[in-house]
Amino acid sequence: MLKLLIKLNYLIMETLKLRIVEINTTAYEEEDFLLLTDLSDEQIKSIIVPIVGMERDDDIEYCNDELVDELKKTFPNNFIEMYTKETIDYISI
Repeated sequence: MLKLLIKLNYLIMETLKLRIVEINTTAYEEEDFLLLTDLSDEQIKSIIVPIVGMERDDDIEYCNDELVDELKKTFPNNFIEMYTKETIDYISI
């Protein structure tokens, strides 16, 4: 059963072309987040870079949820899920 689930998960991710992308916008690692998405690097950067630049230039503030909301608004037909390091399960063996 486990092998079947692993194979099914692989097929779904391969069909949707999903990948995990770590997004880093600050010097603080705790502010990094992960995206499970089918977006390209260029699509992600086209939305996030201008917002981060505005914050650095004009002292506006944003949160990571707002970045993801803007990605979802701009690319409504794509798969975009955000995770933080606190929401990821780790197994130590």
